Amino acid sequence: MPAVRFGIRDGDGSSAPGRRAPVIETLTQMSATVAGLLWTSPITLCLLLGAGAYLTVRLGCIQIRGLAHAVSLLGSRGTRHGDEGEVSPFQALSTVLSATVGTGNIAGVATAIAFGGPGALFWMWVTAVLGMATKFTECTLALHFREIDVRGVVAGGPMYTLARGLGLRRTGTAFALCALIASFGIGNMVQANSVVDGLVYLWPQAQDHRALVGMLMAAAVGAVILGGVKRIANVASVLVPFMAALYIGAAIIVLLQHLGAIPAALLTIVGEALSPQAAGGAAVGEAMRWGVARGLFSNEAGLGSSPMAFAATRTREPVRAGLVAMLGPFVDTLIICTLTGLVIVVTGAVQTRPGGSEGAALTAHAFSEVLGAGGGIVVGIGLALFAYSTMIAWSYYGDRCSYFLFGETAVRPYRMIYTAMVAVGAVFPLHLVWNIADITNLLMAVPNLIGVILLSGLVSRLANDYWARRDAQH
Repeated sequence: MPAVRFGIRDGDGSSAPGRRAPVIETLTQMSATVAGLLWTSPITLCLLLGAGAYLTVRLGCIQIRGLAHAVSLLGSRGTRHGDEGEVSPFQALSTVLSATVGTGNIAGVATAIAFGGPGALFWMWVTAVLGMATKFTECTLALHFREIDVRGVVAGGPMYTLARGLGLRRTGTAFALCALIASFGIGNMVQANSVVDGLVYLWPQAQDHRALVGMLMAAAVGAVILGGVKRIANVASVLVPFMAALYIGAAIIVLLQHLGAIPAALLTIVGEALSPQAAGGAAVGEAMRWGVARGLFSNEAGLGSSPMAFAATRTREPVRAGLVAMLGPFVDTLIICTLTGLVIVVTGAVQTRPGGSEGAALTAHAFSEVLGAGGGIVVGIGLALFAYSTMIAWSYYGDRCSYFLFGETAVRPYRMIYTAMVAVGAVFPLHLVWNIADITNLLMAVPNLIGVILLSGLVSRLANDYWARRDAQH
């Protein structure tokens, strides 16, 4: 089987003018082979989907029975006087959404459909529904095992869960190291590269100014992340609602113009995901592979990234933070990714795409089918905002890993290096960046899911105790 390329092509598959250097070409091919082997393995699919399915059963379908209460927690204060932490539940969710609502919602969905067909969207839904249980579990554990220093600064996440909850400090160290590396891929270079990809679609001359765009983005990122989690959360709580409303509003306008085609589109999505007769057995496998891969990339359920943000929540109830956290995959994948996928399917953009466009360019083409030039502008602006918010949120994940691995003195140097890598990502070859992101995603997920599965009994007890006390109060 040929290596699977988990990336976005810009016509000829290159993201920079001229012929790529042989060493870069070699690295791209090698990373594509590794990513393909990891993501085509049945073990990988069973690990990612199986963990979510197990937790769904173990926790009594928490994503269904706890959904309404989770939404209500956003409208309440959610904290009590004296609660420790640095950000509110809403700010924590905004930070997580600013990290997950990114290129995966625009470029990732389009890539999944381009390579796996419309059925890939169905498997993104499955990943999200099961991922809600995973997200609840990992974030509840993060609150339970977090550390707070004398200044009130919080440190938490899978590395602390593994070290303090299971005594597996080496495994926690492995997670922190993988997450630290991943922060420069999924959270940094991928985002910077996709912003330029969107700009090139709108303004082809931007191809000649990638370095300048990268430096401007780096300056904008550095201005926020050097202020720590409180500044990141404040920016995210304003930016996320605005950018989501802009993108969702444009998608709804497009879908209203194709209202009659939506039922048929949904049947196509489900049919190609499940029926071998619909498009051939091999196509079903492609849909599952691409849907699960891009679903995980988009909502990050099981990755272990979100717990690092929710660990900073001001609350003494770990279950409350877990309930709010599971809204992340719901908003990210079941709402925003679904809208993107439906726009691509109902407009027939895959069949009419110019030059074999994929990723952000394909999504922009789909919106432009109805909104004209305005469609490309909406996608370009949305991509820039989504990617920017992802970069600032992932910087916090990386600096918590730096803190765990090397101590407080490593945090500021990490933030400075992270800022510089934004500029590098803008000019780096696109396929290589996406391949690295796919590899590091999975390497983060493995140690995190070990802790989540082994400590699921503790989470079940915490949840049962929480519901019992809540019922007694009513």
